[in-house]
Amino acid sequence: MTSAASVRIPERIQGHFRSLAALIGDTPLVELDCALDGMPLRVFAKHETLNLTGSIKDRMALGILREAWEAGVVHEGTMLIEATSGNTGIAFAALGRALGHPVRIYMPDWMSQERKLLIQSLGAEIVPVSAAQGGFLGSIALADAFAAEQPGERFLPHQFANLANARAHERGTARELVLQLRRLGATPQAFVAGVGTGGTVMGIGPTLASAFPGLTVHPLEPSDSPTLRTGKKVGKHRIQGISDEFIPPLVRLDQLDEIVDVRDGDAIRMARRLARELGLGLGISSGANLLGALLAARRHGPHASAATVFCDSNKKYLSTDLMHEEPVRDGDWTDRVEFRAVRVWPRVGLAPG
Repeated sequence: MTSAASVRIPERIQGHFRSLAALIGDTPLVELDCALDGMPLRVFAKHETLNLTGSIKDRMALGILREAWEAGVVHEGTMLIEATSGNTGIAFAALGRALGHPVRIYMPDWMSQERKLLIQSLGAEIVPVSAAQGGFLGSIALADAFAAEQPGERFLPHQFANLANARAHERGTARELVLQLRRLGATPQAFVAGVGTGGTVMGIGPTLASAFPGLTVHPLEPSDSPTLRTGKKVGKHRIQGISDEFIPPLVRLDQLDEIVDVRDGDAIRMARRLARELGLGLGISSGANLLGALLAARRHGPHASAATVFCDSNKKYLSTDLMHEEPVRDGDWTDRVEFRAVRVWPRVGLAPG
């Protein structure tokens, strides 16, 4: 779907989109001066917890819905039906209800209790899917089956395959990041993002690589469950929102650089350090992204820098292992990282992409 075939959206709905867009995107940039095993490195991370529902997924949900309205495939009262591991469901629940859509979310039943309650509190219906029913792939199949049987208008965002997902990051997140980095005179050598749908890495990575020649773009996954490396579900992990048991259609590994692996326990411990030492209450995937960014920058040598995203806050993980002490394992990186300075650079005042 593109705006090339756009239709006239009712003024009332356009007003809703303008209001929602004012609450999504144009996020601050966190700059962390670190040392990994004594090597000085820098990480620049978009602080996505300040979006409407507290996660980067608001950008994607807004982009998909706006393109769907412009293409005329969504109208007032159209039911939204999506399979998700949590943050996307929360985003579609909030934006969908704000635009007057009934929303039905299919989600694996082992996601955090906070995610489930937030989706319900936003007025959406949630359908839990067990591992016996197929987990993530089962959620997609059940959502598709329900939509096929449902009378009336319905829309499946299909976030794992919808190019509007990546476009939302290309037009918004990447555009902001390039401008913020240039204002600082910073030239990152790498970009790292955990792969859930793949929209973040595929939407931001190429734009950054074009703006900063020589920059490498790395997808990140849990070493406990290396889906990107194997092409299928292997093992288990606790980094909710990434590595959903299959390689999403959006992800083109041939267009990306080397995969970065991070242990889930290491990601938990890093997220706990960010909260306790820097006051940054972030989710587990943000801890993973920071570690991954440091590992990617390290490959470029001392004083190299990498960009990434801090996807969501720790508030959606209060019932998870993020709230408990995590044992140290041989090979963990967290304790080998020193935080030397933190700076936060403000929004850039861009109009919504």
